[in-house]
Amino acid sequence: MTINWPRLDYLCWRETCSALHLYLQVAGKYRLAHSPWLNHSWNATFYVTPLGLASSPIPDGPGIELLFDLREHRVLGASGDGHRASFALEPTTVAAFHANFVKLVSDLGGTPSFHGTPNEVPYPMPFAEDHRDRPYDGEAVQRYHQALVAIDRVFNRFRTGFLGKSSPVHLFWGALDLAVTRFSGRRAPLHPGSIPALPNDVAQEAYDREVASAGFWPGGGGIDYPAFYAYAYPSPTGFHAAPVQPDATFWHEQLGEFVLPYDAVQAADDPDATLLAFLTSTYDATADLGGWDRDLLECTQGRPRQVRPADPHVQESAGQPAAGKVEREDGETNGRYWMSVDAVQAEMTYSRASSTLIIIDHTEVPAALRGRKVGEQLVRHAVDDARRDGVAIIPLCPFAKAQIDRHPEWQDVLQK
Repeated sequence: MTINWPRLDYLCWRETCSALHLYLQVAGKYRLAHSPWLNHSWNATFYVTPLGLASSPIPDGPGIELLFDLREHRVLGASGDGHRASFALEPTTVAAFHANFVKLVSDLGGTPSFHGTPNEVPYPMPFAEDHRDRPYDGEAVQRYHQALVAIDRVFNRFRTGFLGKSSPVHLFWGALDLAVTRFSGRRAPLHPGSIPALPNDVAQEAYDREVASAGFWPGGGGIDYPAFYAYAYPSPTGFHAAPVQPDATFWHEQLGEFVLPYDAVQAADDPDATLLAFLTSTYDATADLGGWDRDLLECTQGRPRQVRPADPHVQESAGQPAAGKVEREDGETNGRYWMSVDAVQAEMTYSRASSTLIIIDHTEVPAALRGRKVGEQLVRHAVDDARRDGVAIIPLCPFAKAQIDRHPEWQDVLQK
């Protein structure tokens, strides 16, 4: 066992986990009721801190911030006028927790009005009417928090490699999942909704743009162990069969998501790298199969005290050419275009359907070159060569297709 990645056994603490889930719902619903709507329900979430889970300021009364201190096992509240209030996290009932929480908000000068029934749980019972005794295993809660701190660190590192719209790393109290989501920038088909105890309009607003999302569950919801997940909406053709890492990852048919057991990460020689491989490879599958504009959306991962290099394509548009030369290897049945920049190579492969037709089937741009328009240059050279040679192109590769779709002036080479 490592210090940063503790062992987690969901079945041993699932009753405490269920109780903590409901307590977070009480506080989350209060935040939701008093915060202006932020896209995709981001105004309702919690954030991992070294002490536990925090709300950030809630615009109610003098301004109120909440902290679930999972080290000292207390719910803490602070207001903008300097007042503080707290109560213990301990064995109790949901009804008693609800009463304590209402009093805390009132003592801080807030208005404790919010929807009183949980969401996304089976057989939801109003908080004030749930008098079943609930345990509280403090040691298990501390291990869960320790895991969240480690996961939050990797999720935030992963987040730095994306220039497009991305969510914060935040915890949704509906399903009790810590999540980070990337967006292609394109509208998505209307979501069907039908999520238990969740209004359809909330689900439809959450998925009104194309997403690649990943997260962590402590357990429950059909999986009796802690696990990471990754999904795309809409799910592109072939997504379920995409090659992803690490080897312990599998496709869960009922959930329609990739799943990686937490134990496989915790037991790895390098847990951070193992989890990062899962996040990166599942995102790559979404972006490649979904035809995302990866050159525009991505960048190298951030490092402390190092400013992200300027986008070379911006320099190109100002008349400064990008470094590197596109080369071609052409055979009787297949070939490739490739480009080497700073000893890192990108390539685009194709096959010959006939003497007058080629099929672009794959584009691979390493992470170090993303955001530098290298992939676009490969496609541009293929288009130029096709015009010169009187050859038509079928862009079977989603990336190449997306590039040609974005450039109407290239579409004369498409097979009619």
